Amino acid sequence: MFKIGEFSNFTKVSTRMLRYYDQVGLFKPIKIDNFSGYRYYSASQMTELAKIITLRDAGFNIAEISRLIKMENEQDVLDELKRKQLEIQENINNEKMKMWNIDKIISNFGKEMLIMNYEVILKEIPACKVVSTRSQVKDYSKEIDLWAALGEFAQNNLLQPDGAPFAIYHDDEYKEKNVDIEVAMPVAGLQENKGNFVFREVPSVSCMATVLYKGRYENIDGAFHFLANWIEENGYKPCGKVRQVSIKGEWNEPNPDNYLVEIQMPVQK
Repeated sequence: MFKIGEFSNFTKVSTRMLRYYDQVGLFKPIKIDNFSGYRYYSASQMTELAKIITLRDAGFNIAEISRLIKMENEQDVLDELKRKQLEIQENINNEKMKMWNIDKIISNFGKEMLIMNYEVILKEIPACKVVSTRSQVKDYSKEIDLWAALGEFAQNNLLQPDGAPFAIYHDDEYKEKNVDIEVAMPVAGLQENKGNFVFREVPSVSCMATVLYKGRYENIDGAFHFLANWIEENGYKPCGKVRQVSIKGEWNEPNPDNYLVEIQMPVQK
């Protein structure tokens, strides 16, 4: 057996961490001297400790490591590793977005915010028949998954679009998580519903304030700000669900700078 300092030298794990792992019940010494309180470890424990350190360095917390090392089923372990992998990838994406926002702040540092000029057009939007799928998704970035599912359904069922597809945002407020989104493709006629895909008629809107936005999706906020100012300055108020009509997107336009979206906001005096 080895004293804690000796074991620390062999394993390259500090005595502080060894005491902490003992305290939280993750990794205990093989023996504690009743008189002196000295901790003793065995070389046979090194494999288990190495596994703990590997999991720690991979981003697992104490509770996750404790659960993992107790698992006997290899598939359960593999599922847990894949779950963590997805979690880390999401964190990487979030950090990349933070970097993008910092780059944007730096590039505009010392400049006043540039407010683009858009043309707001009031329209009457007629009712239309659509096939749609609606779901509460994790966040707005997951809207693309709904579009992919709808596109696959349309292709498998030989459905042709009878107009530009659009999204309806059903929440009454902006939500960071659990966003209620419906994506819809106009069709010539209604059919029986199939699973999550619903054939329905979207009702008409007598007065829709609309604005065309061209560019990358991540820069669309300016168009919303312009539309909000126009609505307020012209004595209107919102009275329904926001829609976004996809005219040009990644399915028919390779350059994100040329994406074209019509923002639609139902309004009334």
